[in-house]
Amino acid sequence: MSRSARFAPLCALLLLTVTAIPEAPASSVLWTAPSILAASMLIAWAAESAQFFIAQGVALAILAWLQTLPEFAVEAVLAWRQQVPLLMANLTGALRLLTGLGWPMIYAVAAYFHRRKTGRRLGAIRLADEHCVEVIGLFAALAWSFVIWAKGSLDVIDAAILIGVYGVYIWVLQRMPVADREGIDDLELIPRTIVTARPALRIATISTLFVAGGGLIYAMAEPFLASLLALSASLGVPNFIFVQWVAPFVSEFPEKVSAFYWARTVERASMALMNMVSSNINQWTLLAAMLPIVFSLSRGAMTAVPLDGRQELELLMTLGQSLLAALFLLNMELTWWEAAGLFGLWIVQFAFSTAVHEVVTAVYFVWAGAMAVRCAKARCQPEALRLFREMWRRHVR
Repeated sequence: MSRSARFAPLCALLLLTVTAIPEAPASSVLWTAPSILAASMLIAWAAESAQFFIAQGVALAILAWLQTLPEFAVEAVLAWRQQVPLLMANLTGALRLLTGLGWPMIYAVAAYFHRRKTGRRLGAIRLADEHCVEVIGLFAALAWSFVIWAKGSLDVIDAAILIGVYGVYIWVLQRMPVADREGIDDLELIPRTIVTARPALRIATISTLFVAGGGLIYAMAEPFLASLLALSASLGVPNFIFVQWVAPFVSEFPEKVSAFYWARTVERASMALMNMVSSNINQWTLLAAMLPIVFSLSRGAMTAVPLDGRQELELLMTLGQSLLAALFLLNMELTWWEAAGLFGLWIVQFAFSTAVHEVVTAVYFVWAGAMAVRCAKARCQPEALRLFREMWRRHVR
């Protein structure tokens, strides 16, 4: 039996769930967008309620899984069709959108509502101690991605390592303590009602919200994306730009909804930021790992996803942005000027496309290098590392 024949059953199974995006009128956005908005709220309520019974990081990891289902679907289609330039454009565009637009958006929303409530400026979003796991997890996810960039390909061995990194990350997260029950009074009506319900009803409600929200997101993602594809075509937007920016914005719309929901309360702005960080880790590990697997299945043999010069630059720029953002969080907070810096560099690369990508990439790494040198000279001890060692000693070891 040939290798192609051995792969045939798996290929057939994949085709049942991964299909080409169908045509749809632009007007369908009028009903798909509200549906995704509703689904985002369902899983946000589920995650907010679940944090009092499982570690908040695990709840946010589940949330990130459900929220990135549309992104996984889009990337699977592109990998199956062996559209390497487009699948890398979508992956890197999605990651840069999360960090360059999503993180600053959380700070801006929290700052606006903080000023409305207190009349004072919000200096920084302060992370909870247990969020050190997500910060260190982001560094771990980035580490092997630099190896992928250096060798210029993404293969199934890389996939196994990235899946292993994510597995260790989840293993550590699930050993963290649950949220303090004193915080129940700060919840809004729906999650507070769920948390205080009888155990059987509570478990059933949280499970139903997760499943219903995730299912609705998955069902609506395709027609939502198709409607925007039709709109972009009518406006003359090139396919590469659509795949790199428009499609990721659509697929990450659920994260932005839940992040806005939490950031506006100010007190839960750190949870909103960790929602984004969890999605970053999810995409750097599991989403990247999926690509060579689907790519190999489509070719009937284990095959590495090759990266050309342009794709390597896109990946390096994305790594530079994520590295700088992770360094910002080492002191367990995100300040206004850090959020402004991430947004400013993102809007420059968005506005000028590939013309300034080399310059923006250099700025990311120079800024990150300057932070590392300054810390080394001052012999500083990053707070995230100190807290992670403490959490490891208390809850893991």
